[in-house]
Amino acid sequence: RSARLAVHIQSASLAFVPCAKLVSSYGVCICLRCAMGIKGLFPFLSDNAKLCIKETKVEAMTGRTIAIDASMSLYQFLVAVRQGDEQTNLSNSAGDVTSHIQGFLSRTVRLLEAGVKPVYVFDGKPPDLKSQTLASRAEGKQQADADLAAALEGGNAEDIRKAAHRTARATPQMNADVQELLRLLGCPVILAPSEAEASCAALARDGKVYATATEDMDALTFGTSIMLKNFFDTESSRNPGTKKPVFEVSLETLLAQLDVDMDVFIDFCIMCGCDYCGTIRGIGPSTAFKLLKTHGSIEKVVATLDQAKIPPPDEWRIQEARQLFKSPEVVDTSAVQLTWGTPNYEGLWVFLVTKHSFNEARVAKVVERLKACRHSGQQTRLDAFFKIKQTKEVKDKDKFDPFKKKAGASSSKAGGSSKVSGKRPATGGGRNAKALKK
Repeated sequence: RSARLAVHIQSASLAFVPCAKLVSSYGVCICLRCAMGIKGLFPFLSDNAKLCIKETKVEAMTGRTIAIDASMSLYQFLVAVRQGDEQTNLSNSAGDVTSHIQGFLSRTVRLLEAGVKPVYVFDGKPPDLKSQTLASRAEGKQQADADLAAALEGGNAEDIRKAAHRTARATPQMNADVQELLRLLGCPVILAPSEAEASCAALARDGKVYATATEDMDALTFGTSIMLKNFFDTESSRNPGTKKPVFEVSLETLLAQLDVDMDVFIDFCIMCGCDYCGTIRGIGPSTAFKLLKTHGSIEKVVATLDQAKIPPPDEWRIQEARQLFKSPEVVDTSAVQLTWGTPNYEGLWVFLVTKHSFNEARVAKVVERLKACRHSGQQTRLDAFFKIKQTKEVKDKDKFDPFKKKAGASSSKAGGSSKVSGKRPATGGGRNAKALKK
């Protein structure tokens, strides 16, 4: 399998092997950030707030400005673009890793060819509230290093592949490499003061960009007006050979169909599980939403719990997490001026071929594609001349009622009775739902 992966990468014309393709081909999700964001949020929305999600495609974003969480992409490329029996990253003649450079080059050229205007936003200093999460990840990577050493000694290709994917680390130099590449391509680069997805959300909210492209669902919790999921070329894990649909999620429609305000939605995301604090074990999204609709806030929910049976996390920093989502440290959007310049073709050649040992013929083809993009010009969207309402109207009958029994659901399917509402919801109830007080 690792040999097939190496052949796929080496034979591709600077092509990126997407995370989803590796899932379908090799049976495990290897994206380091797949578990990040808000746990279970997208499935919950897919079941209960369908109007906020519409299927689209990359080509539908022609002429639109899209903010991209560059730090997430960097990890994806480091994990996915590997070669050989030992599953090492691609590297140049000096031994420096180049997987991230190849990935960003391929992705950016494809976006430009589609007429998309990408804006790459990089993480700054992580918030102090994330220190526990980062410490846990560091411990996991130390274990991954040990697992990789053992796998290499054992010689099992599958064990080597799994362990190698978990050892990916982004360095300051890698960030600098990518930023230099993007500037040579003529794309705007934004260095966020803290979390990239928070600054992406601010750019979208203030009208600087149309949407945030990320797999991290907490972009919605940070307040992005529109989020694009599966925006990059990915293959369905259930149906190999077919692409995943791109989903456009509207925050305004989400709030309207769930019939909550932003404060309750933020509390809901915290209860689902986020990067900044723990959550109550055994309470899934459906039960959490029902509790919040009943009581209005996490503090009031906790007051109703039998804490001997359902203890909240120790030092549960709800207030800090809530404040971080409401008022994160973000880029000053009023000072952001987005421009896309002509690529520096000579500089690209020096950077890719001379400095990083890229194949001359392939780089020449990339330059030709970039010039073709420039010559074809940017297509002007019809909605550039007048404002089109992007959100769907939500009628009262379409609003989600967590206490209403779903059509076709039986008590056995719903998991029996619950003291919260009389019936546990069909999905995500959690094992602690039975222990809740009235």
